Amino acid sequence: MRVLVAIGIALALSAASALAGDFEDAVTSYKAKDYEKAIASWQKAAAQGNASAQFALGFVHEKGQGTAVDYWQAAAWYRQAAERGHAAAQTNLGFLHEKGQGVARDNKQAVYWYQRAAEQEMAEAQFNLGRMYQTGHGVEHDYTQAASWFRKAGEQGHVGAQSTLGLMYETGQGVERDYKRAVYWYQKAAAKGDSRAQFDLGRIYEVGQEGVAMDYVEAHRWWNIAEANGEERARTSRILVERLMTPEQIAEAKRRASEWTKAHEKQ
Repeated sequence: MRVLVAIGIALALSAASALAGDFEDAVTSYKAKDYEKAIASWQKAAAQGNASAQFALGFVHEKGQGTAVDYWQAAAWYRQAAERGHAAAQTNLGFLHEKGQGVARDNKQAVYWYQRAAEQEMAEAQFNLGRMYQTGHGVEHDYTQAASWFRKAGEQGHVGAQSTLGLMYETGQGVERDYKRAVYWYQKAAAKGDSRAQFDLGRIYEVGQEGVAMDYVEAHRWWNIAEANGEERARTSRILVERLMTPEQIAEAKRRASEWTKAHEKQ
């Protein structure tokens, strides 16, 4: 299952209600890729208790921007910001605990920090918390809870959560099996370019399921789109379904795929 690891520096900006002084100077320097100057300014702001500056310092140490990669320092700065309630820092600190980078590997601590961030509507944390419930890492295995957190993240537009929810509805994992809901969530993820969700839509349309009619044209369309986005399985599936289609159906499927691609290129 995919995990979105890094939260960009933009989250540090959104977490601050007002940008001024050293913090704002650091942001300007960061955007200019003058990381050393940014770090110096953020250190001044962090010393004054600015949680967003503390998060930013954790981020640059984690990514090695203007300094060597240092997970220990990253964790230390994230912790300071996390204890002040900074949701992005809580999320990243949770991930460091999950991976054992700069801190002891501790899934319970990962869940603790993901939970705190998830309760602040941080979609990435909600997705990660869903993963922990789904796999039973650091918390009791609970597919229902997993689906609940994936749904919260999916409703905020988290692509990984949307794709995962599609699979859960398709298989009845933690939710009542519902192919129409599976298609709904797959389409959400597919619209954002998720090639796996695009491929999965093709699977469902190829055979048809309760509430979703079999449709070779739609299957071909989604596999065409998925293949263009790098999903290697899609090419084989597309070729196989073409054997069951008329030339007119194939032409229509290609037209729909082209039309969909052009529409989403503009977004």
